[in-house]
Amino acid sequence: MAHHEVTPEQIEKIEAIYARARAAEKVIENYTQEQVDRMCRCVAWAAGNPKTFQEVCHMGVDESGSGDREGRFGKRHKILGVLRDALREKSVGPIFVDPEKGITKYGKPAGVIASLIPMTNPELTPVVTSIYALKARDVVIFSPHPRTVKTTGRVVQIMRDALAAIGENPDFLQCMEEVNMDLVAEVMKRADLIMATGGHAMCVAAHSSGKPAYCSGGGNATMIYDETCDPEIAARNTRISKTSDFGSGCSADGNIIIYGGLYDRVIEAFKNEGGYLATTEQREALKRAMWDENGKRIVSTVAVAPQALARAAGFEIPADRKFIMVESEGIGPQFKFSGEKLTTLLTVYRYEGEFENALKMMDEIYKVGGRGHSCGIYSWNDDHINRLALRAPVTRIMVRQPQSKANAGSAENGMAMTSSMGCGTWGGNQVSENIALKHYMNYTWVAKPIMKDQPAEDVLFGEFYDPAVTKEQAEI
Repeated sequence: MAHHEVTPEQIEKIEAIYARARAAEKVIENYTQEQVDRMCRCVAWAAGNPKTFQEVCHMGVDESGSGDREGRFGKRHKILGVLRDALREKSVGPIFVDPEKGITKYGKPAGVIASLIPMTNPELTPVVTSIYALKARDVVIFSPHPRTVKTTGRVVQIMRDALAAIGENPDFLQCMEEVNMDLVAEVMKRADLIMATGGHAMCVAAHSSGKPAYCSGGGNATMIYDETCDPEIAARNTRISKTSDFGSGCSADGNIIIYGGLYDRVIEAFKNEGGYLATTEQREALKRAMWDENGKRIVSTVAVAPQALARAAGFEIPADRKFIMVESEGIGPQFKFSGEKLTTLLTVYRYEGEFENALKMMDEIYKVGGRGHSCGIYSWNDDHINRLALRAPVTRIMVRQPQSKANAGSAENGMAMTSSMGCGTWGGNQVSENIALKHYMNYTWVAKPIMKDQPAEDVLFGEFYDPAVTKEQAEI
């Protein structure tokens, strides 16, 4: 976003929004568990029912020019999962009791949240954030991406209208109508908490605001296919992940490291799933179409159909192809295809011999980008899975699952449902997990006396304990 001088009139509008938010905050902070749960269901259905969600998904794709009109709707499962997770937890009053330790934990609101919305999820992320925020008794001010202001504004208005229809204050949720980097900075510095889902620049701005911020790091999802994988099943899952919303998400499979003995079979399986294997010349043309001379990703080729991607590179592919494959030319900053693609393109790599060789390639890929985000493996060898988990600099590893459908939570795994994924210090984030309800809350810990719990010093210090020193000190 370009920098713009913030006018007094714009500051006045921001102050008015915050005045309404602070007034709403005083109301919701006293709500019961039943009241907040009802509001969660209300906004989730209003914006997430199949008819409405499809409409706003189409609107988001049309407004941004990125993504797949039909595929975007597939993200609706996250609304169902987030609502499921939120309704299963308590957020009001005592939410955790440990009698043995004498600890009771009380849930409290975080306050007013500034929520920065990405271009790739302008219709999903506001619903997810609203469910968790209302559950936690927070108030939210949404800041849309400049390319999807209308879509995010429409989704928030739908939820505001739904709240008003059941007699609740619509100002629990508000949305900025005008956005640029400097306006967003003004919004963030007045908030109690920032939820920033988006690119590196957005996260830097959030962490520079002076307020607590949860951010998502960049991705470069890498999959290892070892000798025990089923190529057909693995290829199908990768196709599902890669083609979802035209590969717009940073969770989508991007790099596939394939055991040499299965390489040809996997490539054939990819072709059967709709993959197109680019020639060396076509790979070079794709590189020029996807990155400019300064190495910056060209937005017009982000999250587009493979046919459009090929045309941008100056060649044609069959209409039935669902994604493009390029064979690795090497790994490193100078080899663009070993970084994040964010479109319907996979990079395939071949490893020979020991599994260690696959791990070494994985190490090199994450030095290029994507540290902290996601990795995956198609394997039935628990030793390989364990070695990857010990080695990979990521916060989540999906085993035999399509990344973009699994690592933000799935009905078929135990990950917390979300549309925002913390990537630990690797990704410049403060959390190493999916950002969910617990991150939207403050907590009050109440501690009651318990039986003394202090082991003897010789037990604590073990072989280093010297009773003579202790006795000598006691006599002084």
